Amino acid sequence: MEQRSTISGLPPVVQTLVERLTAFPGIGRKSALRMALYVMRSDSEFARSLADALLAVKDKISFCRTCWTLSQTDPCPICADTRRDHSLICVVEEPGDVIAIERTGSWRGVYHVIGGAISPLDGVGPEQLRLEPLLERVKQDGIKEVVVATNPTAEGETTALYIARMLGQTGVRVTRIARGVPMGSDLELVDDTTLQQSLEGRMEIK
Repeated sequence: MEQRSTISGLPPVVQTLVERLTAFPGIGRKSALRMALYVMRSDSEFARSLADALLAVKDKISFCRTCWTLSQTDPCPICADTRRDHSLICVVEEPGDVIAIERTGSWRGVYHVIGGAISPLDGVGPEQLRLEPLLERVKQDGIKEVVVATNPTAEGETTALYIARMLGQTGVRVTRIARGVPMGSDLELVDDTTLQQSLEGRMEIK
């Protein structure tokens, strides 16, 4: 079994905390150590509130059973909002993409989170994604347009084409966000203006 390198001089409990923090995306050992030292310097109330917040996320957050984004309520606030245009669905890969698009303030439809992208090399096929619930929504809810906003990667493009073919017999309009989003990037990392322009310049998938 591969053993993790330890940082000399750290008590074992702090070393354990550093190792747990490095599990976060983008957090290396140096950043994790700074965070652990900050917790050590803070008062006990900060540590307790941090622990409570972490547990609350696991205990109180679940999937909205309509759009499959993460929410504290079911349906989520977006799906429950009667001011939204529920005939427009924006399909994204992950809940973080919903947050990115919401930041632009330009989308007044609703969402569907499929939970990833088709990637045969990683063992992810259409059956591993929430595509059947999307098809059911389109058939039952009077959807006029589905905007596919999967990431502009090879996997995202494959998924977009699959969705277009899957929905081809339903008569719904299927569009793709415009190329303002650079190829190979993640929506979460794209600036708000570019993402807004991509939504407004969406094109029909043929």
